[in-house]
Amino acid sequence: MEKRTGLFTNAIIWFGVAVSVSEIEAGIEIGAEAAPGSLWLPLVLGHVIGGLFLFFVGLIGARIRLNAMETTASVYGTYGSKFFASLNLFQLVAWIAVLNAQGATVLAGLDLPISFPLTCVLLAVLIALWVFVGLRRFAKVTTIVMAVLVVLLAALTVKLFGTGSISAGASSSGANSATAHALGFWSIFEISMALPLSWLPVISDYTKDVEKPVRATAVSAIAYTVASFWMYFIGLEIASAGVGNDIAQAILLAGLGIPGIVIVVLSTVTTNFLAANSAGESAKAIVHRLNPKITGVVVSAISAVLAISGIMEHYISFLYLIASVFAPMAAVLLVSFFLDKQGRTGKAFWIWNLFAWLVGFIVYQVTVHLDDLFLGPTLISVIVSAAISYIWVLKNRLKPA
Repeated sequence: MEKRTGLFTNAIIWFGVAVSVSEIEAGIEIGAEAAPGSLWLPLVLGHVIGGLFLFFVGLIGARIRLNAMETTASVYGTYGSKFFASLNLFQLVAWIAVLNAQGATVLAGLDLPISFPLTCVLLAVLIALWVFVGLRRFAKVTTIVMAVLVVLLAALTVKLFGTGSISAGASSSGANSATAHALGFWSIFEISMALPLSWLPVISDYTKDVEKPVRATAVSAIAYTVASFWMYFIGLEIASAGVGNDIAQAILLAGLGIPGIVIVVLSTVTTNFLAANSAGESAKAIVHRLNPKITGVVVSAISAVLAISGIMEHYISFLYLIASVFAPMAAVLLVSFFLDKQGRTGKAFWIWNLFAWLVGFIVYQVTVHLDDLFLGPTLISVIVSAAISYIWVLKNRLKPA
């Protein structure tokens, strides 16, 4: 009988996913451009909505025991599933490169005696090793790593907060506050939701192996949401600490030298391990005979090359592109799985769902250029794709099964 993962293991996995430099940088972006008194509600709301999406999408994989991209086959057809798996594989390679480059950049700011390219390579080697050995074999190591990270991050949070950084940063902006506070409610909401939603095409790669589908998926989503909010909060502290967006300087300001290095290395590896492992799962969904572990190792190597090449320059636009592809894809998947009780399939059904996704994708591309749009471009695209997909459900309810 295949060994299933328990609640604690899934909590550890998804807590580790959220502990990353990218989450902190998203918090910095909000803290640098939003008025302190107006950011908490959209920040919390964005995380809650993102966490709910993670739960329901992950629950699909947990119930039908298929990885993230394989779950889309019944909704988009074989070729549609391979199309999304290919996009997911591409974005995961780039995503790992972005996180690798971010980690290496922060480490460079901590005056490590090694070059940026070599740091990228070393991080990639650690990720590849983790992927090749496997999560279950590294279960105890992962638990220890998370415990160390929690302690160090708690110390960083307390020391930054002890400087009075959030309130001091808000007052020190003074005359520039009128021009600096450019982010409105829905813009903050959008940024808060972007990173949780970026994991939608990944979560079922891990919930498919859980012992208790509903509980384990809920624990995964909650662990990610809580850790993500914590990282955003650290970003807010850094934004108001007078060091700009320099995470390395914030770590040094908090008096964390070597512990700061440990935070950056472990957070980069734990997040990128999951992405690299999922890249292997997506490759398997495209070509079934591929070994996910070997593919994950290859992806780690490719991402190191991309990180050295300077992919970080396209980070923000890349995040938005991920949301525009996979958020409407997930919306159609949710409607078809939870609301279409007749479970019809066939070419017409698949084409209609691809059309629903495409409209949502286009809506996002149009609305993303509008400032502080009500609901935000991601949620609007999700609603549009879900509504079009639901038309098929309503049509089928008028016919006999």
